[in-house]
Amino acid sequence: MHLVPSLLQQMCVYLVLAYMLSKTPIFLPLLNISSQRSHKFSCYVLFSLFCILGTYFGLNINDAIANTRAIGAVIGGLLGGPVVGFAVGLTGGIHRYTLGGFTDVACAISTTTEGLIGGLLHLYLVRKDKSYLLFNPLIVLAITFVAEVSQMLIILAVAKPFDRAYSLVSEIAAPMIIANCVGAALFVSILQDKKTIFERYSAVFSRRALTIAERSVGIWSTGFDGSSAEKVARIIYEETNVGAVAITDTENTLAFIGIGEDHHKPNTPISSKYTRQAMEQNRIIYLGARESPYHCSISDTCKLGTVLVIPLRAGKKVVGTIKLYEPKRKLLSNINRSMGEGIGQLLSSQILYGDFQQQQALLTQAEIKLLHAQVNPHFLFNALNTISAVIRRDPNKARELIQHLSHFFRSNLKQNIETVALKDELAHVNAYLTIEKARFTDRLTVEVNIHEAIQDRLLPSFTLQPLVENAIKHGISTMLEGGRVRIYSERNGVGYNIVVEDNAGQFVPASDGNQGLGMEIVAKRLVHFFGDKAALQTECEAGKATRMRFLVPDQVSS
Repeated sequence: MHLVPSLLQQMCVYLVLAYMLSKTPIFLPLLNISSQRSHKFSCYVLFSLFCILGTYFGLNINDAIANTRAIGAVIGGLLGGPVVGFAVGLTGGIHRYTLGGFTDVACAISTTTEGLIGGLLHLYLVRKDKSYLLFNPLIVLAITFVAEVSQMLIILAVAKPFDRAYSLVSEIAAPMIIANCVGAALFVSILQDKKTIFERYSAVFSRRALTIAERSVGIWSTGFDGSSAEKVARIIYEETNVGAVAITDTENTLAFIGIGEDHHKPNTPISSKYTRQAMEQNRIIYLGARESPYHCSISDTCKLGTVLVIPLRAGKKVVGTIKLYEPKRKLLSNINRSMGEGIGQLLSSQILYGDFQQQQALLTQAEIKLLHAQVNPHFLFNALNTISAVIRRDPNKARELIQHLSHFFRSNLKQNIETVALKDELAHVNAYLTIEKARFTDRLTVEVNIHEAIQDRLLPSFTLQPLVENAIKHGISTMLEGGRVRIYSERNGVGYNIVVEDNAGQFVPASDGNQGLGMEIVAKRLVHFFGDKAALQTECEAGKATRMRFLVPDQVSS
């Protein structure tokens, strides 16, 4: 047992290196269990190095080495799986074999076995959907104990002569088991702490971003002016807890909230050259570091010492900036810097949408209300929540959902388009349904079967999406399982019927016959575009199906 203090001392050096590496991007791939090759390669390289370091940190005992090599092998298998565990153990074992000694072969075999033991536990827990237990220090301690006992048995079975092997195991078994079990548990604790901090920051970021998005929806609809800018600046100031928030257009400060309000006045010309530089170069500028200090251009006694200047865009055109400030002796946190960039993109989209609404003033009030219905805040928040839930377990799926969400809102924000081809309308609906399918998972299936002959036919924009949304909102959402939405065409004597059908059969018309504003607008626009025979029709078989259909005639009525 006299070896325990020495091995624990070596283990501490080992863990200090692990802790230092945890502060670098090298450790980030280890915080999530993934089947990606890059993740597995990172595990192999990193833990093979830890295996080799464990051997070098070891103590020479009777032509053998008491070491902490098992930590790298076991954790490599736990985080990378059986193949990675075997490869890490084999690499560490071969390295140990090259150092010689009467236990060289036994140690090579046992190290490979330890990596494989960790990998098999990884495989078992992943298949049981309990991969979170791989970061549990007690689980890691237990599996390392099993691995170390296996190593001692392999040394007894393989190393010759047996008497010498037995004497060695008697001396090193307890110290190595204690040091490696405790070391592996502490190593995983470092990873667990890093993972917890990362997830906490991600959760804070998502929660604040969603709150800002929710509170600011619709504010820019009245225009990009001082009144709307003051409302948005106050929301961001309250949610981010920064020192101050300012919003400018290309010439003047529209709003300023927070420290420095006494001299940073709204409706005054922009005085900062960095603000103009950010707009001219269309790039984010951060001032506050030693190499790029911030100095207030208005007052020498200003208490602000850091600023992040983010251009605001309406499409490709820069229309202003949003600026986040912190007081002197307080740097802008990384999370607020990242959030500031996201807020800039959010506000740019909202400004673009505000411009879109103003430019569509010649459209009828019904069409404007319909567009409002399409850009549904509840759908946006549901979509963001769905993506937030998916991103941790399936980043590729999350990226796909973001692309579909982007496509959906690009379609909603198209300017000067009153009609679209049916195939483009279907693409728009597909983006919406892809996000809804991710939200409802196995509760929703979708079938689309539209005849090729009418794919290029024009129809009023935003015709199908409200019908599909109605089927999901008032139909599929009421079902516990087996929800199905069908979009299909039927040939008749004068054209093609387009049918949106759900299998809930929950449609209940109002007592006055009113189908709701959205459906009324769709119906009126269809009649206006195609004629009376294209009127929207609804039929419901209670508990079985609801069908909403309209006609796309062969000849459009004049």
